[in-house]
Amino acid sequence: MPVSEKRDYYEVLGVARSASEQEIKSAYRRLALQHHPDKNPGDKGAEERFKEAAEAYSVLGDADKRRRYDTFGHAGIGSVAGGGFDPTIFADFGDILEGFFGIGDLFGRRRSGPRRGADLRYDLELTLEEAAFGTETHIQVARTENCHACLGSGSAPGTQPSQCPSCRGAGQVAFQQGFFSVARTCGRCRGTGRIVASPCKECHGQGQVRAERRLQLKIPPGVDTGSQLRLAGEGEAGGTGAPAGDLYVVVSVQEHAVFHRERDDLLCEVPISFPQAALGAHVDVPTLEGGTTKLHVPEGTQPGAVFRIRNQGVPHLGSKGRGDLHVMVRLVVPARLTPEQRGLVEQLGAGLGTPERKPKEKGLKDRVKSILS
Repeated sequence: MPVSEKRDYYEVLGVARSASEQEIKSAYRRLALQHHPDKNPGDKGAEERFKEAAEAYSVLGDADKRRRYDTFGHAGIGSVAGGGFDPTIFADFGDILEGFFGIGDLFGRRRSGPRRGADLRYDLELTLEEAAFGTETHIQVARTENCHACLGSGSAPGTQPSQCPSCRGAGQVAFQQGFFSVARTCGRCRGTGRIVASPCKECHGQGQVRAERRLQLKIPPGVDTGSQLRLAGEGEAGGTGAPAGDLYVVVSVQEHAVFHRERDDLLCEVPISFPQAALGAHVDVPTLEGGTTKLHVPEGTQPGAVFRIRNQGVPHLGSKGRGDLHVMVRLVVPARLTPEQRGLVEQLGAGLGTPERKPKEKGLKDRVKSILS
C-alpha cells in the first residue's frame, strides 16, 4: 500500500495521539485477538486488519519510531511504513498466538518433550500443641502415578511405542497460517511424539493411573497457619521421562480453649481473688505442655494487668528458643457471701472509700499487642 494511502496508525489502533505506552499496547492486544486469522478462518478482511494493527503497533510501540512518525508521518518511518509490520513484535504477545488452537511459538522456541507433573496441595489441620512442638502423621493423597505395568510408556509389556510419523517425534507440526508459519500440537500423537500400537491393559495406553498414596509427614516445631511444607516429587506424575510435581502441605492451626497465639507468643487469662490482688500472691498459670508454672502477683495488682513469663511460648520455627507467655489477671468477684463475709467486706469498703473513675481498660489482645509493639 502506498504511503499516502495508509491510514493513520493512531486511527488504526483507536487511540488518541496522547495515548500512553500501556494504552497502545492494550489496544493492539484487543485488535489482535479480535482479528486473529485463526479466529476468522478464510476472512481476508480480518487478516488484513490483523496485519494493519500489527504494523501500527510496530511503530507506535517503539518510542523512537513513534517520535519520528509524530513528526514526519508515514514518510518518517522508512521501510516499516513501506514494507508492512515488523514480526518481532510478537515476542511480547506470545499468548495471543498460543491462545488459538494450540499454535506454538513463532520464533522456533517450540514446546517439545514430556512435561513435568503438576504440583498438588494438601490442607492439614493441627492442634496448637502439634504446631508448637511438632508431630509426625500420615496423610492420604490422591494423585496420578506412572503405571506400574508399563512403567509409564503406555505400551503393553514387551512392546515399545513407535515414533509418530506425522510429526517425526517432535510433537508439533508446522503449517502456513495466513502470512506466517507456525507450529501446532500434533493431532495424531497429541504432542507426545509417540504412537502406542499395543496399549497397556492396566492404563489403557495412557501410561498413568489414579492412585491413593499414604505418605508419612514430619511437622517441625513452630509452624503456624499458612506455613507450607514441600514434599519434592510427591505431586502428579510427569510425562514419560519427566519428573513428578511437588506436594505442598498447607498448615491450619485450630483455635485453643486456653491460649491465644500471637506469632510465637502465647496469651492467656488467669482468675485471681480480691485478696490475692490486694495483698499479692503466687498463682498457678497453665502451660502449653499441660502442666503449670508459678506467677508472682504483686500486691496492689489491678484487674487486667498483664505479666510476662519468658520462654513459655511457641518454639521458633527453624531456630532455637521460644516465645513468651503473657498472662492477664482477671479479678473474680464472689457471687454469694455469708453474713460474716458481707460484714467484713462492708467494713473494708467503708475504710477504702469510693475509687476514682478511670478510662475503660483494654482487652487482653489489645493490651498485649501494645506491650509487643
